[in-house]
Amino acid sequence: MLALVPVKALPLAKSRLAGRLDPGERAGLMHDTLRRTLEALRQSSVVERIVVATRDPEVASWARDWGAEVVGETCDGLNESLAEVREKILQRNPGLESLLVLPADLAWPAAEDVAAMAALLEDGPGVVVAPDRHDEGTNALLLKPPGAIDFRFGPGSAQAHAAQAISKGIVPKWYRSSSISLDVDRPDDLNLYDAAPYVW
Repeated sequence: MLALVPVKALPLAKSRLAGRLDPGERAGLMHDTLRRTLEALRQSSVVERIVVATRDPEVASWARDWGAEVVGETCDGLNESLAEVREKILQRNPGLESLLVLPADLAWPAAEDVAAMAALLEDGPGVVVAPDRHDEGTNALLLKPPGAIDFRFGPGSAQAHAAQAISKGIVPKWYRSSSISLDVDRPDDLNLYDAAPYVW
C-alpha cells in the first residue's frame, strides 16, 4: 500500500478558519496535523511508502524531514491534482496494489485506522470510504487497485465515492471511527480540536 497525503499551499490552507486564525496560525495548524498524519501512517503495519502531494516548498521540506516522499502537482483543484499525482505514481510503480488517500487536515488519525481499513480489503479488490463526522465528506479513501474509481472529494464526496464504486460493480465498504472523523476545516471543527482529550 502507498499512502498519498495531499496538502494545499500554505497561503490557501484552512481559509475557512481565517476569522479565527491568522495566516501563521493556520500554517502552524497544518504543520501539526500533517506531522500527526505522517506519524500514524509510519506506525501502521500496512503502509510501505508515503507520498505527500504539494506545490508548497515549506510543506515539501516538512514532509521530507519527516521521512515522506514528495511529488509536485500542477493542476488546480484537489481532484485534478490527485488524479495527476496518482498517474505519476502509477507510472513509476506499475505493480502498486492499493492506494490510500489521507488528507493532511485530520485532527487525530491513528495507525489503527489505517490497519483497519486495509483489513476490510484483505480478500480482494474494493473501495473503502471513511466519512467525516457529518457523513458528508471523505476523510480517507482506500482504493484497491489504485485506479478503482475517480476522485470526487468535496461536498457530499462520501456518497459520491460510494455511488461511483457501485456504478463500477464494486460494493463500497464504510469505515467509521472517532479518531478519523474530525477534519479541522470549519470553526466548529476547531472548537472540537481545541477541546480534544488528546495530548500531542
